[in-house]
Amino acid sequence: MTNTYTTLLNGKQLATDLEIELIETIQNLSAKVGRPPGLAVIMVGSNPASVAYVRNKELACKRVGILSFSSHLPASTSQSELEILIEQLNNNPQVDGILLQLPVPPHLDERTLLYRIDPDKDVDGLHPENLGRLVRGEPGLQSCTPAGVMRLLAAHKIKLSGLSAVVVGRSILVGKPLSLMLLAADATVTMAHSRTHNLSAVTRAADLVIAAAGKPNLINAEMIRPGAIVVDVGINRIEGPDGKSILIGDVNFQALQGIASFLTPVPGGVGPMTVAMLLHNTVWSYRARHGLL
Repeated sequence: MTNTYTTLLNGKQLATDLEIELIETIQNLSAKVGRPPGLAVIMVGSNPASVAYVRNKELACKRVGILSFSSHLPASTSQSELEILIEQLNNNPQVDGILLQLPVPPHLDERTLLYRIDPDKDVDGLHPENLGRLVRGEPGLQSCTPAGVMRLLAAHKIKLSGLSAVVVGRSILVGKPLSLMLLAADATVTMAHSRTHNLSAVTRAADLVIAAAGKPNLINAEMIRPGAIVVDVGINRIEGPDGKSILIGDVNFQALQGIASFLTPVPGGVGPMTVAMLLHNTVWSYRARHGLL
């Protein structure tokens, strides 16, 4: 038993604070440029999770003053139709950021579509050119969720230099870019995944554990040493005791109360930061395109 005091990493509050900052920034920049930043979100089909995410992103844009150029397309949309749309958005001077909502229907080639997006408008940070900039430590658009995690840790003055960090999950969306960001912050990084032997021993040795595997309650109390920092990137929709769907993370939140020194809730932790960093990336691209960085 331990008596560690657990501080919640409140992403919802930080995201609200960042939006307030962006409102003022956008007002000042718009006066210089003559127009507000523009974000184009492409959604194909009506995946319920995607519909909810896109709505949240569009509402956030409206709150801070970013103009939305949304395209909600039927699931039957062809590869060539999407490629033409992306090219039009690449060439549209009013559009500073382009986001293709994933996943796309199975008949579409997701990778080719992502590669078609102008890397300087790639606000999801998934184009190979932007991933290459991240590897080299050069300025560029960075993947929103990992960038949101880093911003959340920084806001709580958590010093990463020298820390032992374990990232559970190796996706191109979160695990890989986040590991690179942690390395750039001078953390010592271990990447764990579904094939890792004795995952508990790996995570228990860490000062910082970031769960991004997409498996409900994967990380439990026995896997975390007292005083460690735990960030839960997972968002899993499961059926609750009353039969209604609820959102939980990859971490057993209740079990880590009093064990972790810092802990993110789900919802209200990393999720809001992902949207906040999408707005940040759009404004960054807008500034870069007008020489205002």
